[in-house]
Amino acid sequence: MPLPEPPETVQVPGAIFTTSWPVRSADVDPERNLRLDGVARYLQDIGFDNLDANGASEAHPLWIVRRTVIDVVRPIVWPSTVQLTRWCSGLSSRWCNMRVRIESDNGGLIDTEAFWININPDSGMPSRIEEEFMAPMADTATDHRLKWKRLLTEDAPADIADVPFVLRGSDIDPLQHLTNSIYWQPIEDLVRVKTDLHAAPFRAVLEYMKPIEPGSTINIRSRDESDGLSAWFVSGDDTMAIARVTAQ
Repeated sequence: MPLPEPPETVQVPGAIFTTSWPVRSADVDPERNLRLDGVARYLQDIGFDNLDANGASEAHPLWIVRRTVIDVVRPIVWPSTVQLTRWCSGLSSRWCNMRVRIESDNGGLIDTEAFWININPDSGMPSRIEEEFMAPMADTATDHRLKWKRLLTEDAPADIADVPFVLRGSDIDPLQHLTNSIYWQPIEDLVRVKTDLHAAPFRAVLEYMKPIEPGSTINIRSRDESDGLSAWFVSGDDTMAIARVTAQ
C-alpha cells in the first residue's frame, strides 16, 4: 500500500516543513544512487531542523525511532539537489508517525514514514508532547489515536547462519546506542546483492526492538524470499532489530 500523499491544505502554520540540500557523494553507492543509510540520516537531520523551525527543540530534545519505512519509488542519483517535505500522518500524546517525501531535481522519489517517540531526557521514558507543538502535527494527522503495533513479528530463526556485524566507535550516538542510520548499512549490502530487488522499486521496513549498546556482540541473519528478503540483528538469544525488504 503506498504511503499517504501530502495534505493539500493546512490550517496551522508549521504543519508542513520543507527544506532542501545537495546530495553528497558520501551518501551514494557505486552507481551514484542514494543509499538507505543516507536516507535514514536525512530523516534524522530534517527532524531536528523541523524542531528548530517550530521552536520545539528545547522542550523536545530527545526522540527515538521504533520503525522506519522507506519506499524507493525512483532512485535519487548524485549529483542532484533534493527537496524534503515533512508532516505528521499519525499522532498520540507521546509519539507520532512522521512522513518525509524526498524528491530530487532529476526525477528521483523516495517516500518514508517513521514512528518517533518523544523521550524525557531525565527519566528516559516516553514523555507527553507539548500542546503548542502538537497543534501543527494534529492539523495533518489522519490518525489521532496512534498506537504502536509491530509490523514485523517473526523473531530471528535459529536455523540461519550468523554473519558478524562489528560495531565501531563512530557508530555510537550520544545516548550510547548504535545510531539508527548504521542499522541500514548491512541492509543496503543485502539489497545490492539481490540484484533483481535492487533494480526495482522496493519497500524497506526496519523495526528497532532493543537498543544496541557499545561492546555488544551483534550478528546478522538474513533470508532470501520470493518477493524480497528478511534480516535480523541478533545479540545472544535476543532479536535487537528486524528488517524486511520487498519489491513493489
